[in-house]
Amino acid sequence: MRGWGRSASIIAGLIAVCAPAHLRADGTGNPAAVSSADGKYRDKNGNPTFNISKDGTVDWYSSVGYIRYTANCMQCHGPDGLGSSFAPSLVDALQTIDYRRFLDIVTNGKKNVSASQDLVMPAFGVNPNVMCYIDAIFIYLRARSDGVLERGQPQKSEPRPPGYSAVEDACMG
Repeated sequence: MRGWGRSASIIAGLIAVCAPAHLRADGTGNPAAVSSADGKYRDKNGNPTFNISKDGTVDWYSSVGYIRYTANCMQCHGPDGLGSSFAPSLVDALQTIDYRRFLDIVTNGKKNVSASQDLVMPAFGVNPNVMCYIDAIFIYLRARSDGVLERGQPQKSEPRPPGYSAVEDACMG
């Protein structure tokens, strides 16, 4: 029995290291898109997710997510979600936090103060430049975290979904 436990640990370790990026840890679960409505893809749990074609074309929301992340989050969390001296890597964070936790932190902020650090993320719940695009930001970061989207702005994206501009205008006021 003792040998089996060691073998299982070795096998689990090999799977973690050798598995394709899209099968590794994702706080929200398997990112595979199982449905789509109005250009937005959802996984089996109903969470927003990415859709990247074999030719590198990304879904509209991943593309918009890059733009909105760069405009609103990069100042603290660094280029491409990789972290900085001010804030942690969101690429790493999305390996362990799920969509609901992501929304909670962005909406309400987070404070982690100890003798060795003073990390404070402000609440963005009333900022339409963030909240109107929160799903797009999450989708972009999820694709980065799962290793299927390279650094930098995606070069090809699906066209803007019909009705997107009206929803955006209504949210922005």
